[in-house]
Amino acid sequence: MNQFRMCSDKATWDRYLADYPEANFLQSWQWAETYARRGNTILRHTLTDDGVVKAVVAGVIHTARRGKYLEIAGGPLVDWSDTHLVTLLMNHIATFAREQRCVFVRIRPQAQTVSLTQFGLRPARMHLHAEHTSILDISRDTEVLLAAMRQQTRYEIRRAPKRGISISSNRASVEIDEFIEMQYQTAHRQGFTPSSPDFLREVCRQFGDDARLYRAQKNGQTLNLALILHFGQETDYYEAASIPAARNEPGAYAILWQVINDAKQRQMSRVNLWGIAPSNAGPAHRYARVTTFKRGFGGGDTTYTHAHDLVLRPIAYTKNWLVESIRKKRRNV
Repeated sequence: MNQFRMCSDKATWDRYLADYPEANFLQSWQWAETYARRGNTILRHTLTDDGVVKAVVAGVIHTARRGKYLEIAGGPLVDWSDTHLVTLLMNHIATFAREQRCVFVRIRPQAQTVSLTQFGLRPARMHLHAEHTSILDISRDTEVLLAAMRQQTRYEIRRAPKRGISISSNRASVEIDEFIEMQYQTAHRQGFTPSSPDFLREVCRQFGDDARLYRAQKNGQTLNLALILHFGQETDYYEAASIPAARNEPGAYAILWQVINDAKQRQMSRVNLWGIAPSNAGPAHRYARVTTFKRGFGGGDTTYTHAHDLVLRPIAYTKNWLVESIRKKRRNV
């Protein structure tokens, strides 16, 4: 018999997610809890059949001027080939969202070839959390990883110590304010919107030692900072920042190489470089600048199923569609 249950225990949730190797931090207890502590209503449910967990789903209710919506990033975690099971899950999600008076539900699975239109969803106007990314399999030996990199990337990694660049890492919650300030300056130079300071602080609190801040220094000056998240089998190169002087130094290369080696020590299986431009994107794309850098590490381009929307209130949803169409054009994504 199929049953939906709310999970209220982190250890139990972690145990459920361990059965889904594709899971990353987006479906973690910590990610949903970050939003819960900021006042958002969250969904954290399981679907069981005779006591056996068949699906896991975590989501967050967002309140915007264009209406409330339920966001499910990196999930649900389910056997997508089982259409009966997925239909049950979608109906449950829709019921929950209607009870919360949501205009729509936005879903972006952690899978590459899922057809969501068969379940009544439509492609979303905006992407959701690094749909196009580069993922590096770090189960291979270090020398094999180096050999698979672009020649320029290997050169920059080896040049870093010769340039006097040192890499260190610390629990991110200890130094997050420094990162926030540097990211603000980076965003001002490069023309993007930085993450909310309070949100980043809460992320670091929730992930504890699994949120690490990496630092590249030269002559006592910090050139680059990177916020790294570990969860399950995946390490994510989540956020980064730099000063103008970093442009002529290989600090970012040295940081990411250290992240890879540390992830191997943690026995992670992959590093997600968290966001590249799609292969057909032009030079104006928001991620065009960092795509060459990330691809140089030899990972495989991965495109997850595009975010889709389950529309619950069609008239109100039209406003959302128009707002996001304008936003998509302005942000060059």
